[in-house]
Parts: sequence; C-alpha cells; structure tokens
Amino acid sequence: MTQVVPILRVSDVDESLAWWSRIGFVHDFTHRYGGGTTHRFMGIRRDGADIFLSENPADDVGPALIFVWVPDADEVAHRFGATVEQHPWARDFEVTDPDGHHVRVGTKEIGQSA
Repeated sequence: MTQVVPILRVSDVDESLAWWSRIGFVHDFTHRYGGGTTHRFMGIRRDGADIFLSENPADDVGPALIFVWVPDADEVAHRFGATVEQHPWARDFEVTDPDGHHVRVGTKEIGQSA
C-alpha cells in the first residue's frame, strides 16, 4: 500500500487543527522538536487520510494545494459558507486555510473513481 502525506508549513498548529476539524480531521499526535524549541509538528487524520502540520521554519513554505474527498461536499461547504461547483468528475469547492494553503473538498460523482 502506498500512502502520500502532505506536510504543510503552518504558523500555529492549534489554529490549523481548529480549521481542519471543520473538514472532519482530528488530532492524531503532536511532537515537539528537540533542543528546547517551541516548534510543533502535528499529525491530523480523517478516515485513514493523514496530513502533517509543521511549525518548523525549515519545512517548506507554501502555499500548497490539497484535494480532500469527503462523502458530502455540500455539508462541509456549509461549514465554510462556500458554494459547491458541479463538475463531470465531482462536486467540489475551494477554501483557503489560515496559512494560505488552498484546499479543494469534493464528493465523487456516482460511477466515478479517484
């Protein structure tokens, strides 16, 4: 099995976790870098999909673009006050997290696969 996990450079993992929880992600773990640094590295998860959030300035600076499949894009869009667009492959919308990363959230059309 292959799994790809994006690492997003963020300014505050707690603020990012609150934002990502609106899409259904939950806290998985938090690591503090050694040497007395205050930078944190947090894992968040939804249905087996992982995203890592890093406060470490050495990690890449975005913005990134992430696509997240969910069972009901309309329900999640409502949490953001976003408008869902209909495409041949999915219903989706795009929002921007507190650090400028672009996140597309979509639901597959019946009969389509990722």
